[in-house]
Amino acid sequence: MYPLISKISTTVRSFIKLYGVRLGFLIGSRFAPEAAVQRAARLFSTPFASSRSRALAAPSNGAQEGELEVDGHRIVTYVWGDPQRQPYVLFAHGWSSHGTRIAPWLERLRGDGYAVVAFDQPAHGKSPGRQSTLPDFTHHLLAVGRHYGPAAAVIGHSLGGAATLLAMARGLRAERAVLIAPAADPVAAAYRFADLVWIGEHLCRRMFAYFEARIGIGFEEQQAHLNAPAIASPALIVHDLGDREVPWSEGERYARYWPDSRLLSTSGLGHKRVLEDRSVIEAGLRFLHGECVGDRMVSSPNLPYGWA
Repeated sequence: MYPLISKISTTVRSFIKLYGVRLGFLIGSRFAPEAAVQRAARLFSTPFASSRSRALAAPSNGAQEGELEVDGHRIVTYVWGDPQRQPYVLFAHGWSSHGTRIAPWLERLRGDGYAVVAFDQPAHGKSPGRQSTLPDFTHHLLAVGRHYGPAAAVIGHSLGGAATLLAMARGLRAERAVLIAPAADPVAAAYRFADLVWIGEHLCRRMFAYFEARIGIGFEEQQAHLNAPAIASPALIVHDLGDREVPWSEGERYARYWPDSRLLSTSGLGHKRVLEDRSVIEAGLRFLHGECVGDRMVSSPNLPYGWA
């Protein structure tokens, strides 16, 4: 009974908080639009505070924890095995997540002779900071990859999948990639955020300009279909048909535009459980061993992004 009351109470508080945010943006967009844009940008790039508490509570499963400094940012790393002596798998976590989310894969990866490297992105897990963006995710993934050298594979979940794509298109060296529920379209994600908090399309477009002026790259430039064709390494894309956070169509877009890739569709796993599902892990290991997994997708003129 008490857990149910607590859950209801938490839901009510979250509901009230969301409508408070929405009301603030409705008023701000009318009377102080520039301040509303800046507030929206901060909110869009601020991970949930629970990311830290989850990371602190999560077991490290015997990882050797360390730190890297990337352009003045301290990045917490987790290493299982010896990536200098063993082929290693690099893990890129998603938004409001943390490096030890790779835990369900560890037993199989280590049993197959791989070392594993994971890390917490800025403002996530045990790494300090308050805000982060997809360009930050990409930049820090590239830096970790350079530090440990060429990887046997990269596994990226959600926004970590998007960062994996962009990093590999920009020189991250990995023989294979497994992208799980990868986000393909920052533009669509921003509009989903705008709908959630009621900032309106006009303020969302101004938020695009605000970010572009500060980070030097546009949202459109980071879309999957514009970057995937440059990657030669094979990829397995795993996406659940019922994913409510990142639509299945975004994973399908990766599979159409990544030249040597296949799509494995699941059902009933959603956005988070798909990362830890045993059948997905088994499929991922078969793919790392060179087996053919999933379906080959081919673009055609009647699909929304033209020819792959």
